[in-house]
Amino acid sequence: MRAPGPADRSAADVDEAVFDVVETIPPGRVSTYGAIGRLVGVGPRRVARALSAGGAAVPWHRVLRADGTAAEPVRVRQLELLAGEGVPLRGSRVDLAAVGWPDEDP
Repeated sequence: MRAPGPADRSAADVDEAVFDVVETIPPGRVSTYGAIGRLVGVGPRRVARALSAGGAAVPWHRVLRADGTAAEPVRVRQLELLAGEGVPLRGSRVDLAAVGWPDEDP
């Protein structure tokens, strides 16, 4: 069963769906905007918009770009938080193959 598309839900409902999924990412693991979007039924930019607008109460720092990098406006803080959780970093990039979530996402 696929999540209803954004046309079937209000913006607040989509935001809440994003927040609900992000809250399930375990400490020490990361996901991507695209992976979260596939789980919720929206695109990666919509996931980023939800997190930037109201994701402070969820572990937003566990969501990265598809290449394992952080968005520039939050890069320093995000990498600090991830390092604090023991996420292995190679420079400013996370090895998604090692700590990516969900496990079936490349």
